[in-house]
Parts: sequence; structure tokens; C-alpha cells
Amino acid sequence: MRILGVDPGSRITGIGVIDGGRVLHVECLRLGGGAIPERLGAIFERLTSVIGEFSPRVAAVETVFMSRNPQAAIKLGQARGAAIAAVVAAGVEVREYSPREIKQAIVGRGGADKQQVQHMVRVLLGMTETPAEDAADALAVALCHRHRAETASRLPPGVNL
Repeated sequence: MRILGVDPGSRITGIGVIDGGRVLHVECLRLGGGAIPERLGAIFERLTSVIGEFSPRVAAVETVFMSRNPQAAIKLGQARGAAIAAVVAAGVEVREYSPREIKQAIVGRGGADKQQVQHMVRVLLGMTETPAEDAADALAVALCHRHRAETASRLPPGVNL
């Protein structure tokens, strides 16, 4: 199953595409500190391009976590909105996972740190180099969806995760 993973951010958005256990694409979209409308447009445009190139069946997007800084949380929510809008506009199914769910699926505990996630993503995908944090997070959310989908496919009809 080809999955697009997105770790949205208003300054850096992680993007990864996996197909089974293979990495097809991974990047950190660096948006800088320009005006927020231009950054959101860049997220939309880049994801539209990646979707057009790789044709994922589903997109897995990390949900917003609670921040002590309300402005940062608002900008993160806007970045998520731009990412989700690009996915929906392309007709791709969207699934959302919390940071805790993703860490639990990848590392085995919801309180894992960034380095543990990076390490496990590298191991699970057989990568020779450790991906950057935001790229690893994007791949992790894609892997989380893959694990969930594989588990759900083994359950009897009518049983939901």
C-alpha cells in the first residue's frame, strides 16, 4: 500500500512516501519565516506535486498537539489545514494520528523522544542513514498507518480498532 506521511509545520513540513517497507520519497519542506499565507501555499503546492508524482492511496497526517504557545498552535493548525486541503483536493483518503499513537506504533511507547523515532524509522524501513527529525516524523506517521491497516485487515468483519 502506498502511503503519504505528513508531519505538518509552519516552518518545516516533513513529507514521506512509503510503499510497503520501501521509502519512495522523503523530504523536509523548509518554509522559512516568510508570511504565513505564502508558507501555507507552499505546503499545498508541494504536497499536490508529491501526490501527482507518487499517487498514494492514503495520506496519514499527524494531529495537532497541545502547545503552551497559542500562536504556535494556531500556525500548526493552519499548516495541517493546508496539507489536508491538498490531500482532499487530490481525492486521496486522509487518516489522522496523534503524536502519542505514532510513537506507540513505531517505538512501542507513547513518550518516546525524537531520536528513538528516528532510529526506529531507519531500522523499520532499512534506511542506510538516519533521516532528519521532520522527515522521520513523516515516515513514522506513514508507518503508523501501515501498521494499523495491516492489523485491521486481520480482524473479523465488524471489529474496529
